[in-house]
Amino acid sequence: MWKTIIRRLIIMVPTLLALTIVVFLLGNAMPGDALTGLVDPDMGPEDMARLRAELGLDGPLHERYITWLGNLLQGDLGRSWRYRMPVTEIIGLRAANTFRLSLVTMLFTYLIAVPLGILAAKYQNTIIDRGIIIYTFFAMAMPTVIFALINLFLFGFTFGWFPLMGSVSVEAVPGSIGYTMSRLHHLILPALTGALLSTIGLINLLRSEVIDTENADYVTTARSKGVPTRVVYSRHILKNASLPIVTSIGFMIGGMLTGAIFIENIFMFPGMGNLFVGAIVERDFAVVNGLIIIFATATIVGILVSDILMMIVDPRIRIK
Repeated sequence: MWKTIIRRLIIMVPTLLALTIVVFLLGNAMPGDALTGLVDPDMGPEDMARLRAELGLDGPLHERYITWLGNLLQGDLGRSWRYRMPVTEIIGLRAANTFRLSLVTMLFTYLIAVPLGILAAKYQNTIIDRGIIIYTFFAMAMPTVIFALINLFLFGFTFGWFPLMGSVSVEAVPGSIGYTMSRLHHLILPALTGALLSTIGLINLLRSEVIDTENADYVTTARSKGVPTRVVYSRHILKNASLPIVTSIGFMIGGMLTGAIFIENIFMFPGMGNLFVGAIVERDFAVVNGLIIIFATATIVGILVSDILMMIVDPRIRIK
């Protein structure tokens, strides 16, 4: 198992290196450079050329990439011209909100998907199963933006059950219980919105796995011996059908981060997704490049986590 993990870590190195090359080339293809928005309007062409030379922006492409990669490895993602501060600090201020939103969304996703998937399989071809299938079709067809706007209008504006924007109330005192409850209150509606749309795959996957496992020979043997249905489900069916559910946790890590882009912007939630769209609109390319690297790295790490969980749940699996 450890050899497999080490091999996967080694494979991540060229993958991340290729990612940095693509991001750097795309960044250079965009209009402007690191000086965009940072120079004084009163500076002349000679002063700008001198400053560009001091920053190494007038060198060959490969030299600029090596310099940029070296800064990246040291945690330097550049400087935002919009916020007039390092990109690392800007992302650090937003990362905690996105992490909390993604964590709560993932929690809601499993709390909804696992029971519904089991019920749909256990009561196959009944009204319960058909109702759950209708829900999955509805969630699959519903665009994230439309569904989020409907929830925001109904539960935020019409009923007033949840706040319309932000991550915490202005009146909340940091460190108090009210502050923590306010954060949770602001998280529930956007997290639940994202969870209701992200349960589709898990419900269908768990339903099909449970149905296939129910028809396995060892399950039939257990039932013929008079083993209670509750024991059959807990010890045999659910245990073996849980493998794809457990391994999907890693894939959801990257998916939740990137999926937060739409949710955060609709609910005006101050996270990395909201920052990403704002940086694109303002053409703040240093922030855009930094967030792309973070999102892609999270996806790659999530795949690694899925592989590790797969080997833990089923030791027979080894990646060759």
